Amino acid sequence: MKNIIIIGTGAVAAELTSYIEDNNARLDLDNRINILGYIDYDYNIEKYWRKYNLKAPVLCDIDSYSPSVNEEVLIGISDIQFRNSIIDKLIKKNASFASFIHSSVIVPQFAQIGIGNIIYPFCIIGPNTVIGNFNMITSYSFISHDCSIGNGNFFSTAGIAGRVNIGNNNFLGIRSTIIPHVTIGNNNVIQAGMVVDKSIKDKIYIEI
Repeated sequence: MKNIIIIGTGAVAAELTSYIEDNNARLDLDNRINILGYIDYDYNIEKYWRKYNLKAPVLCDIDSYSPSVNEEVLIGISDIQFRNSIIDKLIKKNASFASFIHSSVIVPQFAQIGIGNIIYPFCIIGPNTVIGNFNMITSYSFISHDCSIGNGNFFSTAGIAGRVNIGNNNFLGIRSTIIPHVTIGNNNVIQAGMVVDKSIKDKIYIEI
């Protein structure tokens, strides 16, 4: 059994908790995740932790957290900039980062997936795809064959066609779609429902 601490107590942390619990019910004891608790600031306990009725306790805040042996962290935060700041703090503390991939996700044998990734249920990863670190991929997203994905991206039920290259820290809104052979740079925002049929560079905001 793997011991995990979830960073955050908000909606994403609550969703992540529910998917871990669902996944545990499908696995034998050795492969389950044991949620030790959450890391968040005191002012979020009433606002979030109690609201979502999270069972495990809030252990401390990020500033006072000291990593221990035999535990790993999962980042339950969707805001890319804030999440990156938390990751930087955890790296300086020499924390160990876990990934969570729900058992319903289709991952081919030769896909490459880095550390700290979270992939919600019913996603599909294509063959010969490379995914970097700390990406969050929500339910029913697909990343097709021969794609290259960087670090810190957020895919919200997004569809990525084959041979697409995506850089770092991009936000892809609900049902956004990238057609084949397109390259997406870094720090872009692609809002819900958009179809991107041309390559874009950095810091572009795409909406209807």
